[in-house]
Amino acid sequence: MKLIIHPAVDDLRLQKIIETAGALQVVNADLADHAQEEIAAADAFFGKLTPSLLAAATRLRWVQAPTASLEHYLFPELIRHPLVLTNMRGLYSDVIADHVLGLVICFARNLHHYIRQQAAAQWAPVGGEAARSDFLYGPGVVSAIDRAHQHLPDQTLGIVGLGSIGAEIARRGLAFGMRVIAVDPVQTVSPPGVAALWPLERLTDLLAESDYLVIAAPHTPQTEKMFRRAQFQQMKRTAYLINIGRGAIVDLADLTAALSAGEIAGAGLDVFETEPLPADHALWRMPNVILTPHIAGTSPRIAQRHLEVLLNNIRRFVRGEPLLNVVDKQRWF
Repeated sequence: MKLIIHPAVDDLRLQKIIETAGALQVVNADLADHAQEEIAAADAFFGKLTPSLLAAATRLRWVQAPTASLEHYLFPELIRHPLVLTNMRGLYSDVIADHVLGLVICFARNLHHYIRQQAAAQWAPVGGEAARSDFLYGPGVVSAIDRAHQHLPDQTLGIVGLGSIGAEIARRGLAFGMRVIAVDPVQTVSPPGVAALWPLERLTDLLAESDYLVIAAPHTPQTEKMFRRAQFQQMKRTAYLINIGRGAIVDLADLTAALSAGEIAGAGLDVFETEPLPADHALWRMPNVILTPHIAGTSPRIAQRHLEVLLNNIRRFVRGEPLLNVVDKQRWF
């Protein structure tokens, strides 16, 4: 049997792949022409598969995508082909969930405002004057400052997509005492502690109940522009949108309009329809928006995890065992 790698990997990774592959011949093809020549007799492929490479393959049975997302990987011939496609699903779940909870805490505690005020040496508690005490307000009185800072156990965390990333977001929300609800097209069993797991048809209910609405869904034909102005208008005016899924899921012009109109309280965005976000875009200047440059999944752990998924699936392929992270090519995940 033969495994083609294209583009080529570095020598250290190649050595570990060869050690794992055993009798499986490994071809580390840096040039496209080399990969094209070798793939005719290949049983497995790791890297960026193209229509021309697939057309030249005669016995390809398994392809390991180097990415978790597949919107830029899949093409019609690959979807129709009987080969098994696996991806890198699960590498980023805990890292991205940490990023989400960081955004939630920033909004709940107004840290995004205080960081900006720090640059101006401005001492100004959000919601009111600096001086406050029971002596001033009286016991049991809730001040404007109190109201401007949320108590997370009073908040509902809504999650669109309860896969590996969504489940980790839910776990962290529960650790902070939040009520957690979700919608998902596939999952039907709620993880422990999740108050409600609904089908996508109940997205409207999720929007209406969520104080923090997190998009943790992949880009598929069904999710593209899933969030338009109508969806934002179904959310609470006090709610925050967080998108760490894919930029194509949210219509950026509609989101900008909804934020400008005060239809939602704010947004934390790591992904965008257009990346990089143009420097003249209005979102850069909105004080109730936190922007990060598509880095929610970055971590010093990812490279090793990436290699481990590949090595584990090579072992399984050689032994004829079920592969990990098998993709439903029709659904793009």
